[in-house]
Amino acid sequence: MDFDFTDDQQSLRDAVRRWADKGFGFERRHAIAKAGGATREVYRELAELGLAGLVVPESEGGLGQGAIEAMVVCEELGRGLVNAPYAEAALMVPRLLARAPAPLRSAWLPRVASGEALVVPALHERGARYRLAHVGVNAQARGDLWTLTGAKTLVPAGDEADAFVVPARIGGAKDDPSGIGLFLVDRGAVQVRGFPTQDGARAAELTLAVTPALLICKDAYGAIEEAVDHGLAAQCAEGVGLMDRLVEITVDYMNTRKQFGVAIASFQALRHRIADVKMQLELGRSMSYYASLKLGEPAAQRRRAVGQARVQLGQSMRFVGQQCIQLHGGIGCTDEYVASHYFKRLTMLEMSYGDTLHHLGEVSSRMQDTAGVFA
Repeated sequence: MDFDFTDDQQSLRDAVRRWADKGFGFERRHAIAKAGGATREVYRELAELGLAGLVVPESEGGLGQGAIEAMVVCEELGRGLVNAPYAEAALMVPRLLARAPAPLRSAWLPRVASGEALVVPALHERGARYRLAHVGVNAQARGDLWTLTGAKTLVPAGDEADAFVVPARIGGAKDDPSGIGLFLVDRGAVQVRGFPTQDGARAAELTLAVTPALLICKDAYGAIEEAVDHGLAAQCAEGVGLMDRLVEITVDYMNTRKQFGVAIASFQALRHRIADVKMQLELGRSMSYYASLKLGEPAAQRRRAVGQARVQLGQSMRFVGQQCIQLHGGIGCTDEYVASHYFKRLTMLEMSYGDTLHHLGEVSSRMQDTAGVFA
Protein backbone atom coordinates (compact mmCIF):
# COMPACT_ATOMS: atom_id res chain seq x y z
CA MET A 1 0.00 0.00 0.00
CA ASP A 2 1.35 3.42 -0.98
CA PHE A 3 1.24 5.96 1.86
CA ASP A 4 3.22 8.64 -0.01
CA PHE A 5 1.61 11.95 -0.86
CA THR A 6 0.93 12.62 -4.53
CA ASP A 7 2.83 15.26 -6.49
CA ASP A 8 -0.21 17.54 -6.36
CA GLN A 9 -0.47 17.18 -2.60
CA GLN A 10 3.24 17.93 -2.21
CA SER A 11 2.85 21.00 -4.41
CA LEU A 12 -0.05 22.15 -2.27
CA ARG A 13 2.05 21.69 0.86
CA ASP A 14 4.94 23.63 -0.65
CA ALA A 15 2.68 26.50 -1.71
CA VAL A 16 1.15 26.90 1.74
CA ARG A 17 4.55 26.66 3.43
CA ARG A 18 6.08 29.28 1.14
CA TRP A 19 3.21 31.68 1.86
CA ALA A 20 3.48 31.10 5.63
CA ASP A 21 7.26 31.57 5.60
CA LYS A 22 7.14 34.78 3.57
CA GLY A 23 3.77 36.29 4.44
CA PHE A 24 3.11 35.28 8.02
CA GLY A 25 6.23 35.54 10.11
CA PHE A 26 6.16 35.63 13.89
CA GLU A 27 6.40 39.42 13.96
CA ARG A 28 3.15 39.72 12.01
CA ARG A 29 1.36 37.17 14.13
CA HIS A 30 2.56 38.79 17.34
CA ALA A 31 1.39 42.21 16.14
CA ILE A 32 -2.06 40.80 15.23
CA ALA A 33 -2.41 39.18 18.67
CA LYS A 34 -1.39 42.36 20.49
CA ALA A 35 -3.87 44.38 18.41
CA GLY A 36 -6.78 42.16 19.46
CA GLY A 37 -6.54 39.16 17.13
CA ALA A 38 -8.51 40.32 14.05
CA THR A 39 -7.66 37.93 11.19
CA ARG A 40 -10.00 38.81 8.32
CA GLU A 41 -7.09 40.08 6.24
CA VAL A 42 -5.16 36.85 6.85
CA TYR A 43 -8.19 34.82 5.76
CA ARG A 44 -8.46 36.95 2.61
CA GLU A 45 -4.87 36.04 1.72
CA LEU A 46 -5.61 32.35 2.23
CA ALA A 47 -8.61 32.76 -0.07
CA GLU A 48 -6.36 34.31 -2.73
CA LEU A 49 -4.35 31.06 -2.64
CA GLY A 50 -7.60 29.20 -3.36
CA LEU A 51 -7.69 27.62 0.09
CA ALA A 52 -11.11 28.98 1.09
CA GLY A 53 -12.64 26.85 -1.66
CA LEU A 54 -10.48 23.78 -1.10
CA VAL A 55 -13.38 21.39 -0.32
CA VAL A 56 -16.16 23.32 -2.10
CA PRO A 57 -17.35 21.41 -5.20
CA GLU A 58 -16.08 22.66 -8.54
CA SER A 59 -19.67 23.25 -9.62
CA GLU A 60 -19.94 25.85 -6.84
CA GLY A 61 -16.66 27.60 -7.65
CA GLY A 62 -14.31 25.58 -5.45
CA LEU A 63 -11.43 23.16 -5.99
CA GLY A 64 -13.34 20.01 -5.03
CA GLN A 65 -10.50 18.50 -3.01
CA GLY A 66 -10.79 15.98 -0.18
CA ALA A 67 -9.77 15.22 3.39
CA ILE A 68 -6.10 14.48 2.66
CA GLU A 69 -5.59 17.83 0.94
CA ALA A 70 -7.29 19.53 3.89
CA MET A 71 -4.96 17.69 6.25
CA VAL A 72 -1.91 18.81 4.27
CA VAL A 73 -3.03 22.45 4.35
CA CYS A 74 -3.81 22.40 8.08
CA GLU A 75 -0.44 20.85 8.93
CA GLU A 76 1.32 23.71 7.17
CA LEU A 77 -0.92 26.35 8.73
CA GLY A 78 -0.01 24.83 12.09
CA ARG A 79 3.71 24.93 11.33
CA GLY A 80 3.39 28.57 10.39
CA LEU A 81 1.25 29.37 13.47
CA VAL A 82 -1.22 31.00 11.10
CA ASN A 83 -3.96 32.83 12.94
CA ALA A 84 -7.25 32.43 11.03
CA PRO A 85 -10.52 30.45 11.44
CA TYR A 86 -9.61 28.17 8.56
CA ALA A 87 -10.95 24.82 9.77
CA GLU A 88 -14.30 26.32 10.78
CA ALA A 89 -14.91 28.62 7.81
CA ALA A 90 -13.30 26.72 4.93
CA LEU A 91 -13.76 23.07 5.94
CA MET A 92 -16.78 22.81 8.25
CA VAL A 93 -19.14 25.44 6.81
CA PRO A 94 -19.07 24.15 3.17
CA ARG A 95 -20.16 20.73 4.41
CA LEU A 96 -23.01 22.26 6.39
CA LEU A 97 -24.11 24.49 3.52
CA ALA A 98 -24.05 21.48 1.18
CA ARG A 99 -27.25 20.36 2.93
CA ALA A 100 -29.06 23.59 1.97
CA PRO A 101 -31.69 23.94 -0.77
CA ALA A 102 -30.20 24.68 -4.19
CA PRO A 103 -31.01 28.44 -4.24
CA LEU A 104 -29.41 29.01 -0.82
CA ARG A 105 -26.44 26.83 -1.67
CA SER A 106 -25.85 28.64 -4.97
CA ALA A 107 -26.13 32.04 -3.30
CA TRP A 108 -23.54 31.36 -0.59
CA LEU A 109 -21.12 28.55 -1.52
CA PRO A 110 -19.42 30.46 -4.38
CA ARG A 111 -18.95 33.45 -2.05
CA VAL A 112 -17.48 31.16 0.60
CA ALA A 113 -15.17 29.55 -1.98
CA SER A 114 -13.85 32.90 -3.18
CA GLY A 115 -13.38 34.27 0.33
CA GLU A 116 -15.80 37.10 -0.36
CA ALA A 117 -17.98 35.88 2.52
CA LEU A 118 -16.66 34.68 5.86
CA VAL A 119 -19.25 32.29 7.29
CA VAL A 120 -18.52 30.51 10.58
CA PRO A 121 -20.40 27.87 12.61
CA ALA A 122 -22.01 28.93 15.90
CA LEU A 123 -22.38 25.55 17.60
CA HIS A 124 -21.62 26.12 21.28
CA GLU A 125 -23.96 27.11 24.10
CA ARG A 126 -23.26 27.73 27.76
CA GLY A 127 -23.51 24.58 29.85
CA ALA A 128 -23.23 22.24 26.86
CA ARG A 129 -19.91 20.71 27.98
CA TYR A 130 -19.08 19.77 24.37
CA ARG A 131 -22.42 17.99 23.78
CA LEU A 132 -23.52 18.76 20.24
CA ALA A 133 -27.14 17.83 21.03
CA HIS A 134 -27.32 20.44 23.80
CA VAL A 135 -29.21 23.02 21.74
CA GLY A 136 -31.39 25.54 23.54
CA VAL A 137 -31.78 28.18 20.83
CA ASN A 138 -35.43 28.05 19.81
CA ALA A 139 -36.60 28.15 16.18
CA GLN A 140 -40.10 29.29 15.28
CA ALA A 141 -41.69 29.03 11.85
CA ARG A 142 -43.52 32.16 10.67
CA GLY A 143 -45.03 31.17 7.35
CA ASP A 144 -42.14 30.42 5.00
CA LEU A 145 -39.72 32.26 7.30
CA TRP A 146 -37.99 31.25 10.54
CA THR A 147 -36.90 33.22 13.59
CA LEU A 148 -34.38 32.19 16.25
CA THR A 149 -34.20 33.15 19.92
CA GLY A 150 -31.36 32.29 22.27
CA ALA A 151 -27.58 32.65 22.55
CA LYS A 152 -24.40 31.04 21.23
CA THR A 153 -20.91 31.39 22.62
CA LEU A 154 -17.28 30.83 21.59
CA VAL A 155 -18.06 31.57 17.94
CA PRO A 156 -14.70 31.72 16.12
CA ALA A 157 -14.01 35.15 14.58
CA GLY A 158 -17.66 35.92 15.27
CA ASP A 159 -17.29 39.69 15.19
CA GLU A 160 -15.55 39.53 11.80
CA ALA A 161 -17.94 37.11 10.07
CA ASP A 162 -20.59 37.97 7.47
CA ALA A 163 -22.97 35.18 8.49
CA PHE A 164 -23.34 32.24 10.86
CA VAL A 165 -24.50 28.64 10.56
CA VAL A 166 -26.61 28.10 13.69
CA PRO A 167 -28.21 24.91 15.06
CA ALA A 168 -31.60 25.60 16.67
CA ARG A 169 -34.28 23.46 18.20
CA ILE A 170 -37.39 22.84 16.11
CA GLY A 171 -38.72 20.19 18.50
CA GLY A 172 -37.77 17.76 21.24
CA ALA A 173 -35.98 18.24 24.56
CA LYS A 174 -32.84 20.33 25.02
CA ASP A 175 -30.40 17.40 24.76
CA ASP A 176 -32.37 15.39 22.22
CA PRO A 177 -30.41 14.73 18.97
CA SER A 178 -33.66 14.79 17.05
CA GLY A 179 -35.52 18.02 16.48
CA ILE A 180 -32.43 20.10 15.64
CA GLY A 181 -32.54 22.29 12.55
CA LEU A 182 -29.69 24.14 10.88
CA PHE A 183 -30.04 27.81 9.89
CA LEU A 184 -28.10 30.56 8.15
CA VAL A 185 -28.18 33.90 9.99
CA ASP A 186 -26.92 37.19 8.56
CA ARG A 187 -24.43 39.13 10.67
CA GLY A 188 -26.53 42.28 10.59
CA ALA A 189 -29.48 40.60 12.30
CA VAL A 190 -27.52 39.43 15.37
CA GLN A 191 -26.14 41.16 18.44
CA VAL A 192 -22.45 40.23 18.56
CA ARG A 193 -19.98 40.73 21.41
CA GLY A 194 -16.41 39.92 20.40
CA PHE A 195 -13.46 39.19 22.66
CA PRO A 196 -9.82 38.08 22.26
CA THR A 197 -8.84 34.49 23.07
CA GLN A 198 -5.76 33.25 24.89
CA ASP A 199 -4.01 32.14 21.68
CA GLY A 200 -4.21 35.59 20.06
CA ALA A 201 -7.35 35.05 17.96
CA ARG A 202 -10.92 36.26 18.47
CA ALA A 203 -14.28 34.74 19.35
CA ALA A 204 -17.73 36.12 20.05
CA GLU A 205 -21.02 35.63 21.81
CA LEU A 206 -24.19 35.87 19.73
CA THR A 207 -27.56 37.01 21.05
CA LEU A 208 -30.54 36.09 18.88
CA ALA A 209 -33.85 37.80 19.65
CA VAL A 210 -36.56 36.76 17.17
CA THR A 211 -33.78 36.89 14.58
CA PRO A 212 -34.68 36.12 10.93
CA ALA A 213 -33.00 32.97 9.64
CA LEU A 214 -32.88 30.84 6.50
CA LEU A 215 -33.46 27.11 6.92
CA ILE A 216 -30.58 24.96 5.70
CA CYS A 217 -32.05 21.62 6.75
CA LYS A 218 -34.09 19.83 9.39
CA ASP A 219 -32.89 16.75 11.29
CA ALA A 220 -29.43 18.26 11.18
CA TYR A 221 -27.68 16.41 14.01
CA GLY A 222 -25.93 13.95 11.68
CA ALA A 223 -24.70 16.82 9.49
CA ILE A 224 -23.37 18.68 12.53
CA GLU A 225 -21.51 15.58 13.75
CA GLU A 226 -19.95 15.08 10.32
CA ALA A 227 -18.84 18.71 10.06
CA VAL A 228 -17.37 18.63 13.57
CA ASP A 229 -15.48 15.42 12.75
CA HIS A 230 -13.93 17.15 9.73
CA GLY A 231 -13.06 20.10 11.95
CA LEU A 232 -11.51 17.81 14.57
CA ALA A 233 -9.43 16.01 11.93
CA ALA A 234 -8.25 19.39 10.65
CA GLN A 235 -7.32 20.46 14.16
CA CYS A 236 -5.41 17.20 14.65
CA ALA A 237 -3.42 18.02 11.52
CA GLU A 238 -2.83 21.57 12.74
CA GLY A 239 -1.60 20.15 16.04
CA VAL A 240 0.90 17.95 14.20
CA GLY A 241 2.24 20.98 12.34
CA LEU A 242 2.47 22.99 15.56
CA MET A 243 4.32 20.20 17.39
CA ASP A 244 6.64 19.56 14.45
CA ARG A 245 7.79 23.17 14.33
CA LEU A 246 7.97 23.55 18.12
CA VAL A 247 10.26 20.52 18.33
CA GLU A 248 12.51 22.04 15.65
CA ILE A 249 12.65 25.34 17.56
CA THR A 250 13.47 23.47 20.78
CA VAL A 251 16.25 21.38 19.23
CA ASP A 252 17.79 24.52 17.69
CA TYR A 253 17.69 26.19 21.10
CA MET A 254 19.31 23.17 22.78
CA ASN A 255 22.11 23.24 20.22
CA THR A 256 22.70 26.93 20.91
CA ARG A 257 22.17 27.30 24.67
CA LYS A 258 25.30 26.50 26.68
CA GLN A 259 25.86 25.49 30.28
CA PHE A 260 29.23 24.59 31.79
CA GLY A 261 30.77 25.56 28.46
CA VAL A 262 28.89 23.03 26.31
CA ALA A 263 25.55 22.98 24.45
CA ILE A 264 22.75 21.56 26.58
CA ALA A 265 21.92 19.26 23.65
CA SER A 266 24.92 17.18 24.74
CA PHE A 267 23.34 16.36 28.13
CA GLN A 268 22.12 12.77 28.09
CA ALA A 269 19.09 13.42 30.30
CA LEU A 270 17.85 16.15 27.94
CA ARG A 271 18.50 14.01 24.89
CA HIS A 272 16.28 11.33 26.43
CA ARG A 273 13.54 13.90 27.02
CA ILE A 274 13.62 15.15 23.44
CA ALA A 275 13.47 11.53 22.25
CA ASP A 276 10.26 11.07 24.25
CA VAL A 277 8.93 14.30 22.73
CA LYS A 278 9.62 13.07 19.20
CA MET A 279 7.92 9.76 19.97
CA GLN A 280 4.76 11.60 21.04
CA LEU A 281 4.94 13.74 17.91
CA GLU A 282 5.06 10.68 15.65
CA LEU A 283 2.23 8.98 17.55
CA GLY A 284 0.17 12.10 16.99
CA ARG A 285 1.11 12.27 13.31
CA SER A 286 0.07 8.67 12.63
CA MET A 287 -3.29 9.13 14.37
CA SER A 288 -3.90 12.38 12.48
CA TYR A 289 -3.43 10.48 9.22
CA TYR A 290 -5.74 7.75 10.49
CA ALA A 291 -8.51 10.25 11.31
CA SER A 292 -8.31 11.93 7.90
CA LEU A 293 -8.37 8.59 6.09
CA LYS A 294 -11.50 7.53 8.02
CA LEU A 295 -13.57 10.65 7.29
CA GLY A 296 -15.30 8.94 4.38
CA GLU A 297 -16.43 5.96 6.46
CA PRO A 298 -19.98 5.48 7.85
CA ALA A 299 -20.80 7.62 10.87
CA ALA A 300 -20.08 5.03 13.58
CA GLN A 301 -16.61 4.16 12.26
CA ARG A 302 -15.82 7.79 11.46
CA ARG A 303 -16.79 9.08 14.90
CA ARG A 304 -14.81 6.39 16.67
CA ALA A 305 -11.69 6.93 14.56
CA VAL A 306 -11.78 10.70 15.03
CA GLY A 307 -12.30 10.25 18.77
CA GLN A 308 -9.32 7.90 19.00
CA ALA A 309 -7.16 10.33 17.06
CA ARG A 310 -8.29 13.23 19.21
CA VAL A 311 -7.40 11.37 22.42
CA GLN A 312 -3.89 10.69 21.15
CA LEU A 313 -3.45 14.22 19.84
CA GLY A 314 -4.67 15.66 23.13
CA GLN A 315 -2.07 13.64 25.03
CA SER A 316 0.67 14.40 22.51
CA MET A 317 -0.03 18.13 22.32
CA ARG A 318 0.03 18.51 26.09
CA PHE A 319 3.21 16.45 26.50
CA VAL A 320 5.12 18.03 23.62
CA GLY A 321 4.09 21.56 24.57
CA GLN A 322 4.98 21.21 28.25
CA GLN A 323 8.27 19.41 27.65
CA CYS A 324 9.45 21.87 25.00
CA ILE A 325 8.69 24.86 27.21
CA GLN A 326 10.54 23.23 30.14
CA LEU A 327 13.54 22.48 27.91
CA HIS A 328 13.66 26.18 27.05
CA GLY A 329 13.57 27.31 30.64
CA GLY A 330 12.36 30.80 31.51
CA ILE A 331 12.59 32.23 27.99
CA GLY A 332 9.95 29.73 26.84
CA CYS A 333 7.33 31.53 28.93
CA THR A 334 7.93 35.04 27.55
CA ASP A 335 5.45 36.65 25.18
CA GLU A 336 8.22 37.93 22.91
CA TYR A 337 9.51 34.42 22.19
CA VAL A 338 7.81 32.31 19.52
CA ALA A 339 7.76 29.02 21.47
CA SER A 340 5.29 30.40 24.02
CA HIS A 341 2.79 31.13 21.24
CA TYR A 342 3.04 27.58 19.90
CA PHE A 343 2.35 26.32 23.41
CA LYS A 344 -0.70 28.59 23.79
CA ARG A 345 -2.17 27.37 20.51
CA LEU A 346 -1.54 23.72 21.41
CA THR A 347 -3.29 24.29 24.74
CA MET A 348 -6.29 25.90 23.04
CA LEU A 349 -6.54 23.05 20.51
CA GLU A 350 -6.50 20.47 23.30
CA MET A 351 -9.81 21.93 24.53
CA SER A 352 -11.51 22.70 21.20
CA TYR A 353 -14.67 20.71 20.36
CA GLY A 354 -14.10 18.54 23.43
CA ASP A 355 -11.06 18.10 25.63
CA THR A 356 -9.11 14.85 25.87
CA LEU A 357 -11.26 13.40 28.66
CA HIS A 358 -14.43 14.13 26.69
CA HIS A 359 -13.12 12.26 23.65
CA LEU A 360 -11.86 9.41 25.82
CA GLY A 361 -15.47 9.02 26.95
CA GLU A 362 -16.63 9.13 23.32
CA VAL A 363 -14.19 6.36 22.40
CA SER A 364 -15.08 4.19 25.39
CA SER A 365 -18.81 4.48 24.64
CA ARG A 366 -18.15 2.99 21.18
CA MET A 367 -15.96 0.07 22.28
CA GLN A 368 -18.96 -2.21 22.96
CA ASP A 369 -18.25 -5.90 23.54
CA THR A 370 -14.69 -6.01 22.10
CA ALA A 371 -13.36 -3.31 24.44
CA GLY A 372 -11.52 -1.97 21.40
CA VAL A 373 -8.81 -4.65 21.48
CA PHE A 374 -9.66 -6.61 18.31
CA ALA A 375 -12.04 -4.18 16.58
